[in-house]
Amino acid sequence: MERFLFFDHTADVGIKAFGRTLSEAFQNAALAVFELITDTSKVKWSIRRNLRVRGTDLDNLLYNWIESLLVLYDSELLLFSRFDVRLNEDPPTIDAEVWGEKFNREVHEPRMVVKAMTYHMMEISLQEGFYTLTFVVDI
Repeated sequence: MERFLFFDHTADVGIKAFGRTLSEAFQNAALAVFELITDTSKVKWSIRRNLRVRGTDLDNLLYNWIESLLVLYDSELLLFSRFDVRLNEDPPTIDAEVWGEKFNREVHEPRMVVKAMTYHMMEISLQEGFYTLTFVVDI
């Protein structure tokens, strides 16, 4: 099973993230976003952050999850490549540990600037035992 894929969208980038569980799909969604920013295979796990993210529903939780990670990147230049997500559907909450390091131009290839998460085309579906999260990020 592939973890995620990208699809073209006018002036933005679409992402489909997959998982056997919602937690795994949310982990892969985060990884996909950081893969747009840099090659995540070069991001070491030297910094760990604990995050708690809440939402009013699963769509809002996905939005808040990605947005909270982008805020850490924008404010502290933190790149992440490992995500341990514990997701509760009622109420929609994520408790996560994320690992990464500060962006270093000599190590991390700059790719795209991901400006923000959007609700555009957002869909969370379960088919044949696999979750798919579809969303678009503003670049």
